[in-house]
Amino acid sequence: MRRIWVSAFLVLLAGCSTVSVPPEPAAPAPAAPVVTPTVPSGSIPDSAARQLQGRFVSANWSELPGWSDDDLKNVWTTFLRNCQGLMRPTSINLAGPTRATPRAWQPVCAAASDRSKAPAPNDTQAVRRFLQTWLSPWRLQGPDGKPASNIVTGYYEPLVLGSRTRAGAYQWPLYTVPTDLLTIDLGRVYPELAGKRVRGKLDGKRVVPYESRAAIETSARRPPAIVYVNDPVDNFFLQVQGSGRVQLPDGKTIRVAYADHNGHPYVSIGKWLADKGEMPIAQTSMQNIRAWAKRNPNRTQEMLNANPAMVFFAEEAITDPEIGPKGAYGIPLMAQRSVAVDTNFVPLGTPVFLSTTMPSSNTALNRLVFAQDTGTAIRGAARTDFYWGFGAAAGELAGRMKQNGQMWVLWPKQAGAPSAR
Repeated sequence: MRRIWVSAFLVLLAGCSTVSVPPEPAAPAPAAPVVTPTVPSGSIPDSAARQLQGRFVSANWSELPGWSDDDLKNVWTTFLRNCQGLMRPTSINLAGPTRATPRAWQPVCAAASDRSKAPAPNDTQAVRRFLQTWLSPWRLQGPDGKPASNIVTGYYEPLVLGSRTRAGAYQWPLYTVPTDLLTIDLGRVYPELAGKRVRGKLDGKRVVPYESRAAIETSARRPPAIVYVNDPVDNFFLQVQGSGRVQLPDGKTIRVAYADHNGHPYVSIGKWLADKGEMPIAQTSMQNIRAWAKRNPNRTQEMLNANPAMVFFAEEAITDPEIGPKGAYGIPLMAQRSVAVDTNFVPLGTPVFLSTTMPSSNTALNRLVFAQDTGTAIRGAARTDFYWGFGAAAGELAGRMKQNGQMWVLWPKQAGAPSAR
């Protein structure tokens, strides 16, 4: 749900932007050290293999465009954190996304946890040698057997101003998950519907659709709010991203992370404004929508209600400001090193070499990233959503990113072709 909102709205902003391309931002400062992943000494219990829709063709490192130019900053910290996820037991829940086969990764993660074999975290050339020693690149192909090429969009973690109490300018709630919201995994009842879920609530003995945004806002039993944001458009765009940080009046900053949604489809408020004759569709940028809301405070809720979908959140502490929210893999995202993928083609937890270009530019962006997130709109071989990080600069880049890209999966040498569980 998070990624469908990003792709549906920020891609529109990319087409409307006329801002010149800024220089590539400096890589974030190295994150705080992470605990060395625990790797089982015995054989990891295996579960049934899940078929991937794409094909993989063995490649050489020299075929990866710009592989030797990637500075690999933050890669080792992210690699170790990724191993923590890889070594978790797999689930038999077929409604969930595919995961990289843990048994295939066990020797690699064991070596990464062994100080006699692991590189120094800040020695990027040693990190490169470790990766080339233990992994092999596989070029991703589509179902047609041709090298996969697809759209690469971007997303980020915004900062908004909010308060624990509703007062003054702080009027726009970010809700927790309602206690009566049901998420039904249809595949557990009908195997042919594996991967299909519906959301609703009980009405007597019947399951009915959950309330829309408009119905929630007028209900006498609204969910508890974590915070109230001071700007309705900031509130809305934080829901578009699916997570964000909130600065409270006392200066403390918290994170609100995606927890669930009401099951309604996303409807563009920019299109609503255009259909109402308020502004041309080409001008429905974030800035213009915010300006319209300030000019029309009595119609702001009407505009927001045009989109029936609503995201619910959970509060999280920020332990390291350089680390992003958790993605679908349960691993905190790292700026410019984490991506969302279609797990029908690339399983979660897989290192990927992505070859694309900077937003609104032909400047190469060739980078080792990790498949740690998913999204309803991220569909197809090589379809990617690139996590730019936190703040306004990251948001400006994410909003303009709609590039073409290709990818190579990096897989343990001893394990053969990439596989999923």
